[in-house]
Amino acid sequence: MKIDKLKYLFILFVGFFFFGGIPVEFGTEGAFFHGFMIPKPIISIGLGTNLKDIRIRASAGMKIYEVDTGYKLIADDAGEAQVKGGGEKLTEKFIILLAHAKEREEADQLAAGFSLKTGGKVYVAEDLEADAAGVYEVKLGDFLTRGDALAKVAELNAAGLKDVWIDREEIVAEPSRPIWMMLDDKLESLSRDSVLYFIPANPQSFLTLNGRSYRGFLTMAGTPKGIVLVNHVNLEDYLKSVVPGELSPGQFGAIEALKAQAVAARTYALKNRGRFESLGFDLVNTPRSQLYMGMASEHPLSTRAVEETKGEVMFYRGELINALYTSTCGGKTEDAEDVFAGRPVPYLKSVECSYEKQPEWQIEAKTPVAPILIDGRNASLDVALLLGLGIVPMGAEPLDFRTDASFDEAVEWIRDARGILGIKEPGFVPGPASLSFTSLARLLVDAFAWQDRIDQLLLPGEIDFLLKDIPEVQGRDRGPLAYCFQSGLFPSSVRAGEILQPVSRAELAVALARVIKDFKDFFQTGTFRSAGKGTIEVGQDFERKTLHLSNHVRLLRTIEGETSFATKLTLLGGENVRWLEREGQVAYFEVLYPPNSNVLDRSSRYNRWQVRKTREELEARIGQSYPIGGLVDIQVKTRGDSGRATELVLKGTEQSAIVLGFQIRAALGLRDTLFVIDRAFDENGGVDEFTFSGRGWGHGVGLCQVGAYGMAVAGAKYPDILKKYYSGIKIGKID
Repeated sequence: MKIDKLKYLFILFVGFFFFGGIPVEFGTEGAFFHGFMIPKPIISIGLGTNLKDIRIRASAGMKIYEVDTGYKLIADDAGEAQVKGGGEKLTEKFIILLAHAKEREEADQLAAGFSLKTGGKVYVAEDLEADAAGVYEVKLGDFLTRGDALAKVAELNAAGLKDVWIDREEIVAEPSRPIWMMLDDKLESLSRDSVLYFIPANPQSFLTLNGRSYRGFLTMAGTPKGIVLVNHVNLEDYLKSVVPGELSPGQFGAIEALKAQAVAARTYALKNRGRFESLGFDLVNTPRSQLYMGMASEHPLSTRAVEETKGEVMFYRGELINALYTSTCGGKTEDAEDVFAGRPVPYLKSVECSYEKQPEWQIEAKTPVAPILIDGRNASLDVALLLGLGIVPMGAEPLDFRTDASFDEAVEWIRDARGILGIKEPGFVPGPASLSFTSLARLLVDAFAWQDRIDQLLLPGEIDFLLKDIPEVQGRDRGPLAYCFQSGLFPSSVRAGEILQPVSRAELAVALARVIKDFKDFFQTGTFRSAGKGTIEVGQDFERKTLHLSNHVRLLRTIEGETSFATKLTLLGGENVRWLEREGQVAYFEVLYPPNSNVLDRSSRYNRWQVRKTREELEARIGQSYPIGGLVDIQVKTRGDSGRATELVLKGTEQSAIVLGFQIRAALGLRDTLFVIDRAFDENGGVDEFTFSGRGWGHGVGLCQVGAYGMAVAGAKYPDILKKYYSGIKIGKID
């Protein structure tokens, strides 16, 4: 078995070094293979293991080589290759994780001590899934069933070893049949140990794997883990996919934040190169390393960030740092040692996610807005919509919307609404009349051509039901009035009152606003960046845009779904906003506020969260790794500098278990370990439900990605962002 593995590694890495040539360096030099060049440095990304069905296409043809002791050209200009993997029979085994250590020597010492205590097979292995590189696991095993492992954990707990847990590992059996490949229309049989290279026919072409396109070239190898597929690609091209995958330019379109992400991702990739060497590649394409989705995820803004920071990485005392990053830190990052096992990491220290240079802007409205109530509901927002669209006149003396509208006024507003909606068909020529809800219904039906809706979608029985309390409405007025009631255009109180009562301007505005909103969304959206005298600057479609505020602008704030008018708005930058422009000026400006806070990651929906879990739900989850019996309670024993739980006690009916660091998140199934616990009790006084109120998403160590965006919006440059979250680092280039 060892000979087969060495043979596989020799074949794979002979090819790799043939491409790579010399150690990693930045520059114009590249690695060639039969005319195809990849600029250095080159990084290899595992796209999957134990693959069963692989379909590779080329945008403009590809060469395919089978590598053994030499290079055999299988196809010179293939368009497609389909590979079927051998059928490995998978089983599983269980091991018990006893401890972590940052250094191998420390791990070996721990293993020796555990061997004396446990009487089982104790060994040390590198933790390839840890977010902090260089961490070693001390393991006890193997166990063929989870039940055997749980029994052993109970024995260890009784001996005083509380902070241990169970993990599962795959066992890959020998294949039951060889690998075969359909090359265009020809069937090729390959041995289990085959190593194939798929090379684009020219430098401008690319390969597509199962519908996803990749730069560089692909290799495929049969291994004890089944078929392994690897993308060999230039590091900078790799980052063009990673950066937008990790920090979306669409949601976080600030170039300095994307530059910070690019430097962090580049540093992480180089620091962790060779992490999966035993499988023949450097990193995987999932968040376990960094999210890599090929060319489909590339975006011009993030590509610009990669290109403008080309080759830049971070060092601490001359060594590349392990540039960990987290989505949302919840206001403060955590010390690495309080989340991951091992010694303190000097550049991964807890820092507050705030910015001492945080600017503030204030916008004031010169025209106050008094609430306008209809059936107890505030109609002011609908009035503001019509004002913003220019349907309702807006002057120094605002209209009184509590007074009655005239028939001619209604006709004028409706005509303007038709124009806004682009309705050009003739036929709306109303004659003079008084304005009531009955005549308004007819105006709306005629103006917006709703008669067909009434004839086809409104049943006679529905009309009778809707108008049963107003029998005086007869003839051709019944259908339009019933339709307006059913569509929610008229207040429900009108059905029980006098149908011929006057229509107020507010009631007319509400009806028209709802018609318009059903047709089209006229709001423009973006993110607030800054404000000047009579102007605001917003980010929109990856560009900055200056807007001029009307002297009669309506200001609105929305907090947790509730919208209200404001005479003054205070903004920090990065808030989501929407607006309506009228004659080149903003007449309606609404701010969708995040939680009231100054932390840099406040715009993340995960800055604050709440999760409720029943005792039974948690008991089932916890029981997979911790044999505590029935769950009695969960208590946080210690916290880190950020407030994250670093030691958790799981109290059970049979025994208690201790959970440490980042394992807490997995044990409870939460987004982060920064939380507090509330409990609901049953009639017997036992805990029936746990409510976790928390902040953040991820491990909370290193760069806060949403915080980096907030800092960039506030005006910070990417070196300042990186130096805030990574203590004492220097930024330089790989020569």
